[in-house]
Amino acid sequence: MTTQAPIRAAIVPVTPFQQNCSLVWCSRTMRGALVDPGGELGKLKDAVARAGVTLEKILLTHGHADHCGQAGMLAKELGIPIEGPHEDDIFWIAKLEEDGPRFGMECAVFEPTRWLADGDTVTVGEQELEVLHCPGHTPGHVVFFHRGAQFAFVGDVLFQGSIGRTDFPRGNHQDLLDAITGKLWPLGDGVTFVPGHGPTSTFGRERQSNPFVGDAALAER
Repeated sequence: MTTQAPIRAAIVPVTPFQQNCSLVWCSRTMRGALVDPGGELGKLKDAVARAGVTLEKILLTHGHADHCGQAGMLAKELGIPIEGPHEDDIFWIAKLEEDGPRFGMECAVFEPTRWLADGDTVTVGEQELEVLHCPGHTPGHVVFFHRGAQFAFVGDVLFQGSIGRTDFPRGNHQDLLDAITGKLWPLGDGVTFVPGHGPTSTFGRERQSNPFVGDAALAER
């Protein structure tokens, strides 16, 4: 899918979990980033080449293997920095090589160039994305939001018709609900988002119909 200029994005599903890695780039400079390159690096590099984008960094929403298992390998190969997630996910990244084989994935432990915190910004070419710390699925999960395009990369916080699992170590269901309703909903109903898995949606559509965090579901609590 493609957002409006001046920023564009393409989804490249990877790993056995069909995780939505996103290539996002600045239309004017054609410089870009991969959001959550969890695996299938050959496929991702082909997508970057086809788009004519110069890859300048990797952005990570959280520390689960399908989202970041091969981020360190790619960063080392291309000599580019890794930004994200929040440092509270350091324990997930530390055990990537242990977790990966359970899911048939080769993973490598890495140290991000820059840990991110709520209120930070990251750049992609000349464009700026806001960072929102949205714990619950993992304690260090972050979301990337482009205010001008009304577009967000939400990882495994929110899905079309669902929300992220919270039964992993240091997951917290209430924290997740609070992050969605307190940080994402105020951004506006018109925001289109790419989730970590499955089809895109809008915050407005999820407020209307999501059985976990829709307005009707919340009113019943």
